[in-house]
Amino acid sequence: MSATPHLAAPPAHYENFPVASWLCPPHLRPPIAAIYHFARTADDIADEGDASPDQRLAELRAYRDELAAAAQGEALAGSRWPHVFGPLTHSIAQYGLPEDLLADLLSAFMQDIEKTHDHGTYADRAELLDYCRRSANPVGRLLLHLYGVHDAEALAQSDAICSALQLINFWQDPSVDLPRGRFYFPLTDCARRGLTREHFKVFEPLSAAPPPQEAINLVSVVSFWARELMEEGAPLVHRLPGRAGWELRLVVQGGLRILDKITDLGFDTFSQRPTIGKADAPILLWKALRMRRQWRPMKAAPPR
Repeated sequence: MSATPHLAAPPAHYENFPVASWLCPPHLRPPIAAIYHFARTADDIADEGDASPDQRLAELRAYRDELAAAAQGEALAGSRWPHVFGPLTHSIAQYGLPEDLLADLLSAFMQDIEKTHDHGTYADRAELLDYCRRSANPVGRLLLHLYGVHDAEALAQSDAICSALQLINFWQDPSVDLPRGRFYFPLTDCARRGLTREHFKVFEPLSAAPPPQEAINLVSVVSFWARELMEEGAPLVHRLPGRAGWELRLVVQGGLRILDKITDLGFDTFSQRPTIGKADAPILLWKALRMRRQWRPMKAAPPR
């Protein structure tokens, strides 16, 4: 599981949020790094190596037990991850990081394992957004907590941005996810185009056959959905103070840049994965500078 990469993200295999970047206030770098290492290690347990699904789930349950102990300011005897839970325990105690948000991330990792093992699907957009609520939204809420922002409007805007980032990652990555047995397209959206899970078997693993036009149209529609969510949350950049607001501008523009690249590919992300590189930095910085308080309305949506 990962979310859309952007300029502030460190190593590529867990990219849900910026970590101790140069825009982050120095006093918040330790707790942000602690959250990052907690999530990254859980991601490794869920994805890396050759362990069976049952072994991965058992590991994550043990990891959850260590989180519960850390939330109580304790350390389990014989801790297997002291490099993770030492700093995290300190950060929870110092900043009051909510245990339930950290636990939600583990719940999402477990769901990914279970759905992949069982060839599971998401019935509709609401079910997929529930996954985003646990896989991505906690990251934004944890960062807002550290910045002392707690009001309902800000939390809702943060959720919209984080869910958008997770969705953008899905529509960016079918060439990666489908061969691994992960299927994130809502079945209701598929059904409107006469598609089922079986139509995507040709991409597991990827073949030389071009994707059907209906699948291209599907990426177009769900990409617009992700853009809607991103623009719904974007006003939050004007509410966060100083460096945090500028960090978030780059996060938002990074997600929108991936969507632009998906569009430039004709929405065929089955054949090619769009990415952000150093050449995109001037564009992201320019667009971040030009973000205004009044967000311009989007163009008409593609056919649903």
